[in-house]
Amino acid sequence: MLAFPNAKINIGLHITSKRPDGYHNIESCFYPIPWRDALEIIPASELKFTTSGLSIPGSEDSNLCIKAYHLLKNDFDIPAVHIHLHKVIPMGAGLGGGSADGAFTLKLLNDLFELGISNQQLEVYASKLGADCPFFIENQPKIVRGIGEIFSPCPIDLTGKVLLIKNPGIHIGTKEAYANVIPKEVDRAIEDTLSDSPSKWVEHLKNDFEVSVFPNHPELETLKNELYDLGATYASMTGSGSTVYGLFNEPMEREGYLSFTL
Repeated sequence: MLAFPNAKINIGLHITSKRPDGYHNIESCFYPIPWRDALEIIPASELKFTTSGLSIPGSEDSNLCIKAYHLLKNDFDIPAVHIHLHKVIPMGAGLGGGSADGAFTLKLLNDLFELGISNQQLEVYASKLGADCPFFIENQPKIVRGIGEIFSPCPIDLTGKVLLIKNPGIHIGTKEAYANVIPKEVDRAIEDTLSDSPSKWVEHLKNDFEVSVFPNHPELETLKNELYDLGATYASMTGSGSTVYGLFNEPMEREGYLSFTL
């Protein structure tokens, strides 16, 4: 059985408070985009995990696909499988690619073995893999709060818009991303801002990580400004970086960028 786990972008990313457990509460819009990995799962005589495409760091046991299998194996009598992941989405890039792979593994196993697990319960399993993982179960635009596990409807539809996106391959660590971020409540609900046209989002929709990341990596701010110079209605870094994107009303291509029609 084959699936194509996709990436997401953050449209706005506000760090609203720091929690007693050390995590931070956020407010953001997660929007799925058609930048995809390929994931195949077939029954096998023993559990096997193979990869191709981009090199994936870490041990096999730490991969979210394998963790997803063991989560379901603990509760259901599922047989061994061969999982093959062809990695296309850059890792550690603010795109949620690894989270998507884990969530899609849960969905594929549910379908392959007809386990009958509801989306709501799949989200509970996905939450054990990581904060972003539950989003990819329904894989629809969502307003996200908490540490990324509280969802509400998102009032936008970017169908037909063109996304220009680039990952320059710069690694941004968590410590660096949070270095200069000062948590604060937003002055306008993100739902209200997203109800405006994208050309007005820039007034209220910020990625708070840009405050820390851009001074250390000015080339990322240059990319964002280049997208506005090309006519983007909205441009931003996604997640904690280093991927930068712009939204356009008309077809747009630029050397070094990927272009997708949403």
